[in-house]
Parts: sequence; C-alpha cells; structure tokens
Amino acid sequence: MNVLSTVAGIAFTGTAYAMILYIAAVGLSVTMGLLGIANLAHGAFAMAGGYAAIWGLNRLGLPFGLAVVFACLAIGAVSVVMERALYSRFYARPELDQVVMSVGLLFMSVASAQYLFGPSPLSVKLPSLLTGSIPLVGTASLPVYRGFLIGFGVAIFVLLWIGIERTMLGARIRAAVDNRFMAQAVGVNTRLLFVTVFALGSMLAALGGALGADMMALTPDYALAHLVYFMIVVSVGGLGSVRGPFFAALLLGVGDTACRVLLPQLGAFFVYVALFVLLLFRPQGLFGRRT
Repeated sequence: MNVLSTVAGIAFTGTAYAMILYIAAVGLSVTMGLLGIANLAHGAFAMAGGYAAIWGLNRLGLPFGLAVVFACLAIGAVSVVMERALYSRFYARPELDQVVMSVGLLFMSVASAQYLFGPSPLSVKLPSLLTGSIPLVGTASLPVYRGFLIGFGVAIFVLLWIGIERTMLGARIRAAVDNRFMAQAVGVNTRLLFVTVFALGSMLAALGGALGADMMALTPDYALAHLVYFMIVVSVGGLGSVRGPFFAALLLGVGDTACRVLLPQLGAFFVYVALFVLLLFRPQGLFGRRT
C-alpha cells in the first residue's frame, strides 16, 4: 500500500509540475516556431507574471483569480511594447545576435527582480478553495491546488489545440510558420500576427509563473533556474507545436519528480539521459516537422 501511495504521489505531483512547465513554455514553442527568434528571456516573462500576481495580491488587495488576470494583462501589455521596440528588430538578425540580446534581457530581469523584491523566495497566498487535500489510495492524498493545476493545464492545452487547429487565426499562424513570405503574399498581416502571437506567448508564460508560484517559489534567479526546463519542453516537443510541449512537459515533470523521490542522490540524471536519447533519434522533437 505504501508503494501504491508513493506511485500515486509521484504521478499527481509530477503531473501538476508538468502543467506549470507546459503553460509557461508552450508560448516559447509557438513564438520560436513562428517568429524564428531564439528568445532565451522567455522565462523572465514567467517570473514577471509571478511577481505581478503577488504584487496584485499584497499591494492592490486583489483576490487570487483577479491577481492572476492582472498579471497576465500587465505582462501582455509590456510584451507588446517590447516586441515592437526591441524584438522586431532582431527577426532578420543572426541567431547569435538574438541569443546575446535575450540573454542580456534575462540578466537584466534577474537584477531588476533582486532590486524590487529582494533575494528571499516569495509565494502566493492561495484562496481557501484551493487549500486542503482530496484522499486517494492508502495514505496518499491529492492537494486541491495540484488538482486544480492539472485540470487547468489540460483545459489550456485543449483551448490552444482548438485555437491553433480549428480557427482562422490558427490557420494564419500555421501558414506563417510554414512559409512566412507566402503568407504575406496572400494578404496575411504578419506584423499584427507577430505582435499577437508574441503577446499570447508572454501572457501564457505569465500565467504559468502566477499559477505555479506556490509550487515553484519565486526568486530573482527564477528565469535562469528554470530556463533549461523550458528549453527541454520546447526542444523535445517540437517548435511550433502545441501537442508536443504538452507530452514533453509530462515526460519531464513526472520523470523529474520520480527521480528526485526515488533516487534523490542522482537528481534528474536519468531524465536528462532519456531526453538526450530521445533527441538523438528524433532531433526535430516529438511533434516537430522533419526538415
């Protein structure tokens, strides 16, 4: 029974962690696939979303749900300005220029968070509806908060999949991913599309940072500490894909949790080995297109 409880705990904790990774990273997959820019500062938008939600809770007195909405809208507005003023100038630049620019933004965000919020970890205060636990098998239980993350993450996945695969906006995004210049030739306003997609990706990152702030406490080095996980989700899932990052996040979240619980002395060693092997045989990712 203890074994069953351990397995259930790993499965639910890992899946909840995976949903945070997915929500925060899927926007990077879409923006990199469409805009073709190596935005290593994507995690900074997730960190900013978490801090904005905490600021909304503590300073503005907003309830949890409104604080999350406030964080998403605020980061979305900032991202529109940054896309027009900065990122759009690097779309046609070499990848090295893009990496240097985004890494510079990443370190600037770390310094800004250190100055504004201090070095101590911060987390959100959850509403009473998201506290407590649901009994499972044996002695295992599922915290309501983690159950909420799982359900919300699946809902986001379904909405994104429908939005990308079944709407006119999704058709334009997929057309621009396949051939940007042909999309422009048939009348697609790629400039507006790029702004929309970049803002959507940044808002998803902010949503992941805000919702996951209780599970992944916010520190000034949040964007740096989780950058490798976001990049793994994108590279394993495949650029421009919505489904790929979902399953990649599940693989990483559950595998990482299992390794840390069962073999804490090795950390995530086996997870990284498995991911390296997967990319060795499928370098384009789980759902990426072969080139």
